[in-house]
Amino acid sequence: MNDRALTMEHTADEASIASAADFLALLKPRVMSLVVFTALVGLLLAPGEIHPVIAFTAIMCIAVGAGASGCLNMWYDADIDARMRRTRGRPVPAGRISRGEALGFGATLSVASVVMMGLVVNLVAAGLLALTIAYYLFIYTMWLKRRTPQNIVIGGAAGAFPPMIGWAAVTGSVSVESLILFAIIFFWTPPHFWALSLFISDDYKAAGVPMLPVVAGPLETRRQIFFYSLLLAPLGVAPFAIGMSGLLYGIGAALLGVAFLALAARVWRRGETMDARRLFLFSIVYLAALFLLLPLDKALS
Repeated sequence: MNDRALTMEHTADEASIASAADFLALLKPRVMSLVVFTALVGLLLAPGEIHPVIAFTAIMCIAVGAGASGCLNMWYDADIDARMRRTRGRPVPAGRISRGEALGFGATLSVASVVMMGLVVNLVAAGLLALTIAYYLFIYTMWLKRRTPQNIVIGGAAGAFPPMIGWAAVTGSVSVESLILFAIIFFWTPPHFWALSLFISDDYKAAGVPMLPVVAGPLETRRQIFFYSLLLAPLGVAPFAIGMSGLLYGIGAALLGVAFLALAARVWRRGETMDARRLFLFSIVYLAALFLLLPLDKALS
């Protein structure tokens, strides 16, 4: 019997000793906060008007759907999480919440968020939310993560949908502008996560997850980080180029892109752990700053 089967057998019938904080941890609140932020930006940038109550409902549905995705990911990946120092303290591998409870909690929240979005907001936003949850669970978690070093590249689409959902909540449609917001997050994801994987590759190796540093080595990972950064930097300026934003955003995005490229080049050339950490931390600042500048630029314009 393999490790995953043993983990499932061991945790399937355990009684829960969870606190409210454990159930909150299942929702991956840090990831959820980024999802909510980018979705809110999509909603604020979208043309047209939306009632504040409907807007609040849309953001809450996106937050709950994102939390449900994280919960279902922890349910399925309990065996992997138990082998990694970074994740072994999570509620399911630590034994505070059983796998059955995590599955039930995540599935309930998934259905509730999509149904509420469809009933209160619109069917396009609900469909995109359902697609996001399904993509993260079935395409990334169940299929890609354990099979290919391109898991982050293809699976990164799940984290790029939220601004499109926010946009669709207002407009009931998908547009070029929302697709650009999607693309920025999509191409940001590989250098962000590969920078992280460079300094926790031993964890991924122990868990049997074929992250790029484990399969192709650090040098190829650093090269790929720089390649995706070259694509990301001009893409970050695209909202200004198509007239979606003004000069404030354009200048800010250009400066942020140059800084991102400089850090990525340093990682590629030197290969020091500290450089990878700096790029990982700056990548968070980069995305947050871009998505903060967009509504700020619109408000000032």
